[in-house]
Amino acid sequence: MSDAADLATVAERERVLAKSALFNPPPATLPDGRRNLVGLSREELAAEMVAMGEKPFRAKQLWHWIYHQGETDFAKMSTIAGPMRARLAERFVVERPAVATEQTSADETRKWLFRFRDGQQVETVYIPDPGEDRGAVCISTQVGCTLSCRFCHTGTQKLVRNLGAAEVVGQFMAARDSYGEWPSPKDDKPRLLSTIVVMGMGEPLYNYENTAKALRIVMDHEGIGLSRRRITLSTSGVVPVMDRCGEELGVNLAVSLHAVTDELRDEIVPLNRKYPISELLAACRRYPGASNARRITFEYVMLRGVNDSEAEARELVRLLRGIPAKVNLIPFNPWPGAPYKTSTHEQTARFAAILNDAGYSSPIRRPRGRDILAACGQLKTESERARKAATA
Repeated sequence: MSDAADLATVAERERVLAKSALFNPPPATLPDGRRNLVGLSREELAAEMVAMGEKPFRAKQLWHWIYHQGETDFAKMSTIAGPMRARLAERFVVERPAVATEQTSADETRKWLFRFRDGQQVETVYIPDPGEDRGAVCISTQVGCTLSCRFCHTGTQKLVRNLGAAEVVGQFMAARDSYGEWPSPKDDKPRLLSTIVVMGMGEPLYNYENTAKALRIVMDHEGIGLSRRRITLSTSGVVPVMDRCGEELGVNLAVSLHAVTDELRDEIVPLNRKYPISELLAACRRYPGASNARRITFEYVMLRGVNDSEAEARELVRLLRGIPAKVNLIPFNPWPGAPYKTSTHEQTARFAAILNDAGYSSPIRRPRGRDILAACGQLKTESERARKAATA
C-alpha cells in the first residue's frame, strides 16, 4: 500500500472514530458524586488512589477484588484496612448492569435484558456448547445499531448510544454473577463461561475505544484473565478500524459477509456501499495473526432463494482463496415482520459441501435460543416498546 493510501486509511479511521464519539455514553459518575470503578484501566484506577492520598499499589488490590473475586461490597474486601474500605465506599461503587429480565431457553441458552443507569437497555446471551461444560457469552456494544442489515432484528432498532467500557465488561461480569462463577475455581473443572463473542447488539468497531478498553480489562491476567484466543470480535466490515483492532487487541476476527456480490451485499448489508467486498477481504488478508491455527471466521446467513445457490457457494470459494478461513453457515432465524425465509436444510447442506470440498471448514450452526428470541440476528430490546407503553 502506498504512503498516500496509508494516509487516506488513517484519515478515514479517525473520521469513523470521531463520528462514533458523538454517541458516547453518559459519564460514569452517579448522581451522588460517587464513581464506578468498573471499566477504569489500571492506570486510571491507580490515579484515583493517588487522588485520595493512597499509594498506587492499592489499585492492584482493588483490581483483584473487582475482577478476580467479583466482589462489589467494599466492606468484604478483607485485605484492605477497615478505614480505607469506608473511604472507598464514600467515593466509589463497583456497579454491574441491572438485570431487568432473565430467560432460559429449552436448550439452556440464557438471555439477559440489562438496564443501565440512564434507563437504556441491551440484551446479552449465554450459548452453551452442546455436550460440553462450557459456552460463550455474546455481549453487546451499542444500544441499537446503525447498520440496518436487512436480515437482522437488531438492525430495526435505531442507534441510541454507545456503551461505555464498564457497560461492556459489566455484561460478562453480571453473567458470571448469574452462574456463580466467582472466584476462579481451584480445581481443573472448566468454566461454563469460557469464551466471549462480541457479536450482540451493535457494531463493535463503531464503538472501538470503549470496546477495546473493556476487552483489555477482560484479558488482564490478574483479573478475569481470559485469553485473546477465547475472544472473537465480529464486524460487518468497518475496514479502516480492522487493522487497528488486529494490531492492538489481536483477538479472533469474525466477518459478517452474507453475500458474494457487491450488488446483493449493498442491499442486505448497507455498510458494503462504503466498504465493498474487495476492500473488506483485503483487510482480512492483512489481519495480524491470521493463520491456519487462527482462521478468520466468515459469517454467512442462509436466506432462501437470495444468497444460497451452489453458484454463490463456488464464488465464495473463489473470494476466500488465500485467506485462512472458516465459514459459519447460519440458518436465518425468523423474527416478527422479517422479509426472508430460512434456506432449506437440503440446500444448506449442498452449499456446505461445496465449501468443505474446497478445504474450508463450514459448519452449519445449530440455532440456539429461538424460543426466547436469543438466536443470531434476533436480539432487540423491548425498551422502546416499554417506554411507549408507559407514556401511552
